[in-house]
Amino acid sequence: MLLPGIKEGRAASAQAYMKTSQPFLGVPMPVLRATTREFVRTLGAVSAAERLELATGLWDEATHREHWYAAQEICAAASCRGRLEFLPLYERMILEGAWWDIVDGCAKNYGKLLLAHPGVVGPMMRQWSDDGFMWKRRQSMLCQLHLADATDTTLLDATLLANLDDPEFFIRKAVGWALRQYGRTDPAWVRAWVHAHRGQLSPLSLREALKHLGETHR
Repeated sequence: MLLPGIKEGRAASAQAYMKTSQPFLGVPMPVLRATTREFVRTLGAVSAAERLELATGLWDEATHREHWYAAQEICAAASCRGRLEFLPLYERMILEGAWWDIVDGCAKNYGKLLLAHPGVVGPMMRQWSDDGFMWKRRQSMLCQLHLADATDTTLLDATLLANLDDPEFFIRKAVGWALRQYGRTDPAWVRAWVHAHRGQLSPLSLREALKHLGETHR
């Protein structure tokens, strides 16, 4: 897959910002998204099965990080949402991507899967919340970021509690982010949760959780 708009200077700065050994092409995200849509349209990959095959091949053969972003973009189509056959690829993205950009890019997909198959994905996220692999733990908390009033608060509570004592920055950030985002839907729930666990929350998690609730984290 060829991507236009390649800029060497942008590539170097993107790689430095992302702190990854994987090289970048320097393609802006709006260009990448538009090019990916055109690429899929040209190939006629309409069905979920065709998109899964295309995304898997692109992930496997990626030479630059934008190819991984494009694979995620292919999976974002409506025809792919909530389909269990995509789970192995998404887990590969977590395991092989192993950094916040790729992991966070999977959150919507896991959220749609959770809504469609709570009996499968819910237990998986509970298991991941206590997994030895940090990025699975992060995903367990962030998978409901975009679910608003469809959020499973029992699951959210369980995944957050499993990670309260973790000193890792990306975990503490995820704890606060998950709370902050759900606070847009149910601020009373988040306030009560923070009050109940304030002594266990790190300053970073607390600050993030209360950012839009008009309360001090001190």
